[in-house]
Amino acid sequence: MTTTETVTEWQKSAYIAGQAADARVHVELETEGMTLNIGPQHPATHGTLRIVVRLDGEQVLWADPVPGYMHRGYEKLCEVRKYPQVTTLVNRIDWLGSFANEVPFILAAEQLMGIEAPERAQYIRTILFELARISNIALFLGDMGVQLGAITPVFYAFRDREHVLNLIESATGGRFHPNFDRVGGLKDDLPKGWLAEVKEVMNRVRSFCDEMEDLLMGNEIFEARTRGVGVIP
Repeated sequence: MTTTETVTEWQKSAYIAGQAADARVHVELETEGMTLNIGPQHPATHGTLRIVVRLDGEQVLWADPVPGYMHRGYEKLCEVRKYPQVTTLVNRIDWLGSFANEVPFILAAEQLMGIEAPERAQYIRTILFELARISNIALFLGDMGVQLGAITPVFYAFRDREHVLNLIESATGGRFHPNFDRVGGLKDDLPKGWLAEVKEVMNRVRSFCDEMEDLLMGNEIFEARTRGVGVIP
C-alpha cells in the first residue's frame, strides 16, 4: 500500500466519522419522557412546595403539586405548653396570616372545653380575622402581578396593606404575631375610635381593588400574556 493510498483511506475515515458526529448532533432525539422532582425547596417557589412533573423533552405533560411541607413539629412543641402558650406558636405558621392563625386553634380548644366566648369577643374575632385575610390577599394580588412581569402592582399592595396592618397593630399590639386571642375571649377590648378607622381603611381598600383591576385586568400587555398571544403594540 502506497503513502498516497494510506492518506486517502484516512481521509475517507475522517469524513465518515465527521458525518456521523454531525448526524448525532442534529438528529431530533426521541425520548420516553422523564419524571422530575422540583422541590420541596426550590428558588422558583416562595414556600416549601414539591412539584412532580412528567416531561417529554422540554414539554411538560403533567404536574402534580405535593403540599404539606410546612410541618415543623408543632405537635411536639405543644405537648409541653399550656393552651395560652400555644397561641404564640400558631402565630408563626403563616407570617402573612396574622390574626387568622390564632382563631382555628382557639375555637378548637374552646370546643374541647365546652366554652363559648362572649358575643362581643366573637364579633371582634371575626373583624380581626377578616382584616388579616384582606391584608394577605392584597399582598397576593400584588405578588401575582410580579410573577407575570408587572412590578407596579406589588408596590400598591405593600402601600395599602400597611393601613390594614396598622389597624391590627393598634388593636392587638402586633403586626405579624398579635397573640391576642384567649380561650374564652380576647386579651383586651378594642381601643376608642378603632371602628371608625376600620371604615376609613376599608374605603381605601376598595380603591385599591379598583386600582388592581385596572393595573392587571385592564392592562393590554397582561391580557395578551394571559391569553397566550403576542404583546399588543
